Amino acid sequence: MNKTFGMLLIVVGLLGLVLGGVSYTTSEKLVDIGPIHATHDTTHTMPWAPIAGVVALAAGIVMVVVDRKRLA
Repeated sequence: MNKTFGMLLIVVGLLGLVLGGVSYTTSEKLVDIGPIHATHDTTHTMPWAPIAGVVALAAGIVMVVVDRKRLA
């Protein structure tokens, strides 16, 4: 169980470091008058602090190493 969770933390940590954040787009309706429609797309980014990626990566490595030592 710890090894699986540790591997998951390693993957999440690496993704956090590589991607740097998650971006998504929202669409806002500006004008809606009969047949005339105007929208505005806005891109938002949820930044992940690099320190969070490093912490997740380190925690995952520790969990995998500790699980191996306990099994040996």
